[in-house]
Amino acid sequence: MRKQDDAPVPAGRPATAPAPAVRLVEVGPEHDGQRLDNFLLRLCKGVPKSHIYKAIRSGEVRVNKGRSGADQRVAAGDVVRVPPLRQPAPGQAGPAPAAEFPVVFEDDVLLVIDKPAGVAVHGGSGVAHGVIERLRAARPQARFLELAHRLDRETSGLLMLAKKRSALLALHRMLREGEGSKHYLALVCGDWVNDRQHLRQPLAKWTTRSGERRVKVDPDGQQAHTIVTLLHRYGACSLVDAELRTGRTHQIRVHLAASGFPIVGDDKYGDDAVREQFARQGFRRMFLHAHRLALHHPASGEPMNLEAPLPPECDRLLQRLAGAAAAPANDN
Repeated sequence: MRKQDDAPVPAGRPATAPAPAVRLVEVGPEHDGQRLDNFLLRLCKGVPKSHIYKAIRSGEVRVNKGRSGADQRVAAGDVVRVPPLRQPAPGQAGPAPAAEFPVVFEDDVLLVIDKPAGVAVHGGSGVAHGVIERLRAARPQARFLELAHRLDRETSGLLMLAKKRSALLALHRMLREGEGSKHYLALVCGDWVNDRQHLRQPLAKWTTRSGERRVKVDPDGQQAHTIVTLLHRYGACSLVDAELRTGRTHQIRVHLAASGFPIVGDDKYGDDAVREQFARQGFRRMFLHAHRLALHHPASGEPMNLEAPLPPECDRLLQRLAGAAAAPANDN
């Protein structure tokens, strides 16, 4: 006997809350090629990620009646079995508050914003809502909006989001194959020696006893390549341009710290005493800013060169450092 919930329904816009029974959801064309975990995270807003991944691992989630992994790509017309998924307990985060962010570029397939420091790109790991959730709430008419890459919470600057799946796939391919370039501005502790230096230490992820994710230099880790160019010396600090040639987690932060030049304000790989010193002076963030992005447009193929200026707090710090370096020494 066929159950009432056995008839698939189109995915359409993601539901605001999962139904209390098994659902069969048909994948729409706007989600063609999306990873199964991302499809479910978008569909089941408010459900903790851990519950979704547990349901996938246990086989409760199925695609066309077959077990599937989190990284499987769904296709338009696929039927996904979605089990009952537990909602957050009362008092936990509710719907994301709508928010827009400074727009650097936007057309019908691509959105590039200037992300502020202190804002996560997505919810999870103790963060209720990130850029993507808040933008979706602010743009309920958008049928598709996905992060093309990520920035650390304390990193400011250029962040790309795709407004169509074809654009997302094109951006992922370009980033994976090293097309284009991404430049960051970083203020580091110490007098950077070389005008231009290639850092190629391999990197591996590890987890602290408290469960915090970290990255370290490891001969058995993944290949990583950062090009560092000296821009200005400020006595005890140096302003550098860091160009990413690969996109590993915390790559710039770990490469610079491992070279003996940690980023000012870095709470994971920097010097606590230095961070506290700058905090007393009013600078309470990590000085890492995604400054410049050069790539081809994911739809037209036209070259794009985008820039996001340094935030005011970073500019003020550099002006103060320049003034201190230029002040005459006291001979008394």
